[in-house]
Amino acid sequence: MAAILSHISDLIIPVIIFYVIAHGLAARSNVYEDFIKGAEDGFRTVIRIMPTLIGLMVAVGVLRASGFLDFLGGLASGAAARLGFSSELIPLMLVKMFSSSAATGLVLDIFKNHGPDSLIGLTTSIMMSCTETVFYTMSVYFLAAKVTKTRYTLTGALLATLAGIAASVVLAGMMAGIG
Repeated sequence: MAAILSHISDLIIPVIIFYVIAHGLAARSNVYEDFIKGAEDGFRTVIRIMPTLIGLMVAVGVLRASGFLDFLGGLASGAAARLGFSSELIPLMLVKMFSSSAATGLVLDIFKNHGPDSLIGLTTSIMMSCTETVFYTMSVYFLAAKVTKTRYTLTGALLATLAGIAASVVLAGMMAGIG
């Protein structure tokens, strides 16, 4: 069964590409020109959002290098311990909402200090996969789509992130108890 799924997953992308090309040809569309126009629009979008991306990355780098994130972790360590949440994960939790690549650097530090199979390592792995880069996503996609009224997006995204963090603590605890 796993071998069949592996072969299917290897074929999905090429099948989708050929389907799009065949559909364009059947609709008598100039597929190559449409592709070039889409790539050009994508490039314009990247140029338009570049200042936001650079600003987010620089801000996260400054906060991390200054030790401010570790300071926040220390401030919240008592409350975090009562919730079964390691204070070392607080900087990761905060950085992940802005930049996944900066959060990856913190993940590597956690893995180096504690190991990937430790409780904190398991929690880190699960947290990285079940939380979103809330502020990055909102700033980039809303800017690209020219959305100005976000309504409840931030509240919903932060609640979803909180649920993902809680799930990571519970699931890692369950996995550590099994192992």
